[in-house]
Amino acid sequence: MADPTGREAVGAVWRIESARIVGALARYTGDFALAEDLAQEAFAEALVTWPREGVPRNPAGWLLTVGRRRAIDAFRRRSALDERYAALAQNLGEGGVASGSAPADPVRDGEDVLCDPDQIDDDMLALMFISCHPVLSREARVALTLRVVGGLTSDEIAKAFLVPTATVQARITRAKKTLGAARVPFEVPPAKERAERLGSVLTVVYLIFTEGSSASSGEDLIRLDLASEAQRVARMLARLVPNEPEVHGLLALLELTAARFPARIGSDGEPVLLEHQDRRRWDRAAIRRGQAALARAEQVGRGLGAYGLQAAIAECHAVAPSVDATNWERIVLLYEALGRLAPSPVVDLNRAVAVSMAQGPAAALPIVDELVAAEVLSNSHLLPTVRGELLTRLGRIDEARAELQLALHLCGNERERAVLERKVADLG
Repeated sequence: MADPTGREAVGAVWRIESARIVGALARYTGDFALAEDLAQEAFAEALVTWPREGVPRNPAGWLLTVGRRRAIDAFRRRSALDERYAALAQNLGEGGVASGSAPADPVRDGEDVLCDPDQIDDDMLALMFISCHPVLSREARVALTLRVVGGLTSDEIAKAFLVPTATVQARITRAKKTLGAARVPFEVPPAKERAERLGSVLTVVYLIFTEGSSASSGEDLIRLDLASEAQRVARMLARLVPNEPEVHGLLALLELTAARFPARIGSDGEPVLLEHQDRRRWDRAAIRRGQAALARAEQVGRGLGAYGLQAAIAECHAVAPSVDATNWERIVLLYEALGRLAPSPVVDLNRAVAVSMAQGPAAALPIVDELVAAEVLSNSHLLPTVRGELLTRLGRIDEARAELQLALHLCGNERERAVLERKVADLG
């Protein structure tokens, strides 16, 4: 009789080991798209075999061996009996090239694949750079990263971003075809190219976390699965490239932001604004991790980068006992530095909020009005929300109500809409 724990084990191993297995298979085959397919096939075989025969002592080794054997089959079908085929086959035991056969000794067969931890690190790093390659669209980078680095299924990715599963599958398929057509090699880029492309990797991780921490649509304000996955990938990157300050800056930002998650949602599921949050519920361990990562970014770099500056802002909030006791003047200075380093309307909007807290709403309103005049963030509810708040504090109630109603119209997240509705109602 099939053992249901076998299926559970497959799921657990997939989340923990899938990226390393895809990376190892890509190194052996030299074909990223093929490696991802081979890993999927190996796990599919495990879903059949493990519940029936039990979970092997070395699950990752078992899967890698099956994946390598499937690779041999693929090369044979392509009539590619070349040096790659010989290299793949030489370490397999007798009968090892049988199509779909289970490993005769999965522990021993898999040991040689995982014996070089430095190589595995290279595999993981190469996997991230390929998943975030510039030839791919932003949506494809996010989907592929979550699939091959994060181990999420197409269904999970689709649920997280509220799109059909078929859309996610199409993005992943197109991404692999694009990488193949561009002949992107499975390798860690040279140092110069790596520095240029690291920004793309960090942007993808940041996008995943941002959607997780403040969902753009749907019923949930926070999607912990996405945010946690971004944190996990950021921690992995910090280990793989320990001398890159912006990696540590991003990790610090994610840790310090996530530290406030426990207090951001009330018992009724509604958002709790910063001034009303119970700071005793903030995750102090996450704050310490974030501060350590920020210190590391400062230590290995020559000044903080864009993510490091955002992390420094998050630290100001994390260490303050209350909103009123927050060092808003320092936050204003940090936003000004961030605006010079990485200018964007969102940075200017956040600076306006900080200015309103440090100097009052009258000093902040011209910053927001400039953004309105520039016709930026026209599809975002954030700009009218902030302008509505400033106008409320200035006593210009009719104008404030109009802004908040506009924000309500633009907001796609149901939890945030409920907050805006209450703000409008409070104005009478």
